Amino acid sequence: MATLLNARGLSKTYGTHTLFSNIVIGLVEGDRLGLIGPNGAGKSTLLKMLAGLIEIDEGEITRRRQLSFAYVAQDDPFEPDATPLNTVVQSLTDLNEPDHHALDDETRAAITLSQLGFTDLDQPIGTLSGGWRKRLSIACAIVREPQVLMLDEPTNHLDLEGVLWLEQFVKQAEMAVVCITHDRTFLESTANRIIELSTAYPDGSFEVKGNYSDFVRRKEEFLDAQQAQQTALAGKVRRDTAWLRQGIQGRQTRNKTQVAASMARQDDLKSLQGRNTATGKSAGVSFQASERKTRKLLDAQGIGKSLGGKQLFSDLDLTLSPGMRLGLLGPNGSGKTTLMRVLTGELAPDTGSITPADKLRIVNFTQHREELDPKENLRDALCPVGDTVYFGDKTMHVSAWAKRFLFDPAKFRTSVGDLSGGEQARILIARLMLQPADLLILDEPTNDLDIPTLEVLEESLANFPGAIVLVTHDRFMLRRLSTELIAFDGEGTAKPYVSYEQWENDQIAGSNKQAAPPAAKERNDAKPASSNAPASTATSTKKLSYKLQRELDQIEETILAAETERDALQQQAADPKVMADHSKHAAVCDRLGKAQDRISQLYERWTELEAM
Repeated sequence: MATLLNARGLSKTYGTHTLFSNIVIGLVEGDRLGLIGPNGAGKSTLLKMLAGLIEIDEGEITRRRQLSFAYVAQDDPFEPDATPLNTVVQSLTDLNEPDHHALDDETRAAITLSQLGFTDLDQPIGTLSGGWRKRLSIACAIVREPQVLMLDEPTNHLDLEGVLWLEQFVKQAEMAVVCITHDRTFLESTANRIIELSTAYPDGSFEVKGNYSDFVRRKEEFLDAQQAQQTALAGKVRRDTAWLRQGIQGRQTRNKTQVAASMARQDDLKSLQGRNTATGKSAGVSFQASERKTRKLLDAQGIGKSLGGKQLFSDLDLTLSPGMRLGLLGPNGSGKTTLMRVLTGELAPDTGSITPADKLRIVNFTQHREELDPKENLRDALCPVGDTVYFGDKTMHVSAWAKRFLFDPAKFRTSVGDLSGGEQARILIARLMLQPADLLILDEPTNDLDIPTLEVLEESLANFPGAIVLVTHDRFMLRRLSTELIAFDGEGTAKPYVSYEQWENDQIAGSNKQAAPPAAKERNDAKPASSNAPASTATSTKKLSYKLQRELDQIEETILAAETERDALQQQAADPKVMADHSKHAAVCDRLGKAQDRISQLYERWTELEAM
């Protein structure tokens, strides 16, 4: 593979804070490079340096002659009155390339936009959702036909349909791609090389050839070896310390070379301790539950909602009970956020009724972060009154509370608007944790969070005893957490699924475009996880045979056992140790697929029996 770029000794400092130093990175044709690391590690800065958008403090970058880049930033600075077609055409005009292309700019722009799914090329950008604005950003980049495409958190604000499209695009692209992302499934599917920026490594970065599973395995091996190295070196330093304390007279005659070696070992130990401490840094996420014993938290019957003359969903029955983790799927604008607003009482349903439990406590995380005041400083955002926060039955000083979410108290005067997206997300999570809840409503809580924080958030949600309604494009989280799913098709239909894999197979088969079968509503009512499961009796006037009646009486218990087995297999499939062993992971995934198929068949059979 021909070399496109070589960078050596890259360093960047802002004020007194050093983001990274002595970074070495290369890029070759066909690269699918995933760039990861904790929030604040300098990933976006490094990407901009490689693209030539900002100056480097130290080091050098050698690029192949006439190498062309396209950079897609996290934010989309489009004029609201502009149109997608004019915007993409303008990106070609700004490129100021020689006029040797066979197609004119407007035709190239139209072809690119159609490839990304745009049908109305003249609608105002201000009417586009965040996901479609992200697609427009990518269109402005790839229409230039660059040799290197650089993507900074491209999956943020994309719906799952958009993420799946982007995943296929990256895998098939002729250009080299460098992508900053915390989407583990995206990395697993697309990356052939991963670099993590972190102070946990001797040179500030760690590189592995392969996908995310390969990276996790190699990283664990490296960190285990580094921890063992610290343990061994600590023993030598203890012996050195005892030797140096033998007395003044002995010290005067001691070999100066040995003393210098001892001091060097102490410095090495301090460095190792710092790196190993950095390894475990992640936000301390833990949601408070109200410990309510109510079996039914919220009951929605026959609800429907239209916005702007468009029917989003109708005749939807839904019961939320403790332990239920409902994932919502569907394209942007299909009704996921609207359903959340209806469930919280922010919007009234057009039809149907919603009955919450008495004094139901709902904690709501919104993806647009309207609750944050960009002019407010960090300290007041974390603790609006006084110096103490109350978490559960404990009190905690605001400085300790800030450190729990990886904030340095020295940054207390920093305005919220000047913080990164990941830092703003951590502020919101910190606020929500202070509120005891029966029901968590989470709309894209994973945006901008780094992988260590994602893993802690997942663990906290998995252990939350109340109910959860979750919208996220993070497929890893959906697979691990969801006990059931509802998918919106954007045409007014909401269809239940027992697993993410079942929905994904449905998408591939194209059956997601069909209306939900008439029995979908009945199956939703009959879910064992819901508290309004129907009695195990025939609903028809025709009496069932003894054998069929016995099957109907026992099928609910059979489904519950099958779902318990599926949940256990999902946890195994999400275990990093299992993922690191390809053969073991494949075997678990095969068993999981069979378990999910069996659950689907059981529900279909239950519907048939009820219909009799």
